[in-house]
Amino acid sequence: MGHRVAIFGSGGQVGAELLKEFQAAGYEAVGIERRQVDITDSSRVEKAVAELDPAVIVNTAAYNMVDVAESEPQAAYAVNGLAVRNLALAARQVDARFVHFSTDYVFDGSAGRPYVESDTPHPLGAYAVSKLAGELYAQAYLAEPLIIRTSGVFGPGALHTNRGNFVELMLRLARSMNPIRVVEDHVGTPTFAPALAMRVVELVRRKTSGIFHIGGGAPITWYEFARKIFAIAGVTPELQATNEREYRTPARRPRYSALRNLRMEELGLPPMPPLDQALRDYLNATGRA
Repeated sequence: MGHRVAIFGSGGQVGAELLKEFQAAGYEAVGIERRQVDITDSSRVEKAVAELDPAVIVNTAAYNMVDVAESEPQAAYAVNGLAVRNLALAARQVDARFVHFSTDYVFDGSAGRPYVESDTPHPLGAYAVSKLAGELYAQAYLAEPLIIRTSGVFGPGALHTNRGNFVELMLRLARSMNPIRVVEDHVGTPTFAPALAMRVVELVRRKTSGIFHIGGGAPITWYEFARKIFAIAGVTPELQATNEREYRTPARRPRYSALRNLRMEELGLPPMPPLDQALRDYLNATGRA
């Protein structure tokens, strides 16, 4: 089945977009949600993959509760680390290509500039450690995995998930009419899920491998991102800047985890859309434009 793609985590923001993009590109894309296959169960993963016999396995499933992971690191490691081993082994058994999604949080933020693929990871907390472990398992069991690091994903699929995304959180807080505090000393590259999915499908089509950064483009603080959301949505809540010292969280986070899409640039793939455009497209897609 040279064009069959199995997408684990298809109920999430990235998985839902990949399902649509692979189908639009002519692949036979099969979505697999958590309720169908528990990826921490190696025998269930092996059975599901053997039955599907895909040419490509994509893993977008993740434990992404960054702060909660500090009190339950084993749960984060089971999904983000050991489960990736299960999928990589299953991919090897059916000779499938493997695509795995990782995060900007594998870096500690001390570089003070956008990270490129060759920079050395240094995770700061349990979630970040578990995500780096997933990358290492994919590389340990497969000769040519494709690992995608991304940052602050927002996509229309968030309306159908429990976790949501930063855009939805800001819009929900805006409706409360209470002051909203957002950190101004942490920088990322928020990423529009449909644009991310389009570029991943192209990387798969080109049979690329290795680590790729696909972040949203220009670095921005989360405070400035919130300002953009409100301006484009046409709402005017009271937005206050705060910082890491004032807004303590259980998990340490990298202050500057912006990604530079260097390898994508070198391949000549289209750059990610400007954040303003991505936000307008998001609001259109979710019926709030």
